[in-house]
Amino acid sequence: MMELMVIFGKPVVIWDLDNTLYPETEEFKEMLDEATAIAAIEDLGLNLDFETAKAKVTESYRTYRDGGEIFVKEYGISPKAMFEAYHKRKPINPIIPYDNLLEKLEKLKVEQYIFSTSSREVCTKILKHIGLYEFFKGRFYSVEDFGVYKKNESCSVYQQLCDKIGVKPQDCLFVDDSYSNLEFAKQIGMTTVRIFYKENSAKDKTYIDHAYKGINSFLDTALAQNAA
Repeated sequence: MMELMVIFGKPVVIWDLDNTLYPETEEFKEMLDEATAIAAIEDLGLNLDFETAKAKVTESYRTYRDGGEIFVKEYGISPKAMFEAYHKRKPINPIIPYDNLLEKLEKLKVEQYIFSTSSREVCTKILKHIGLYEFFKGRFYSVEDFGVYKKNESCSVYQQLCDKIGVKPQDCLFVDDSYSNLEFAKQIGMTTVRIFYKENSAKDKTYIDHAYKGINSFLDTALAQNAA
């Protein structure tokens, strides 16, 4: 039987996927913004030119921490339609995997899961692309599995996830780059870890228990902690 570790006293790690288990470069973020704008125009039929739609995506991120939310609130697009249109266009091939990430994850002798705002189909494609599909097979979940399309509106979806995988929130470490998601994970008792890349813009957020610059910094700390 595998000897289980704990990380910060927790035996379960729940990972975000996008911009956590792989890095979103500035070029890739630009592609995501463009995909959202094109989806709004071509798939959802909004009467906007491309530059206007793209500016709306930028405004939406700034206001709602979600590039498509502005089309829901201002143009009456259903959350489900926005979610589906965006994910049909979300690029996969430009994603650059981390080197040796699988090797480090395998050394973490804890239960590991993924909880993502990407659709289940896109999660599958990304995990295969970055070489983590077999490792997380049967242990990754999309918000759509719980009938919602965001992780930063209610703590109830986090409780549903815990019920699904049969763990207590108090036993979980939730790792995400988006601080707006961590707030709701914290509300049900999870220990929260934020991954940031430039500056830790959320250092004043009391619901964030730990913060690390990049996933490798966190993994190195976790592995060293259990080697001590």
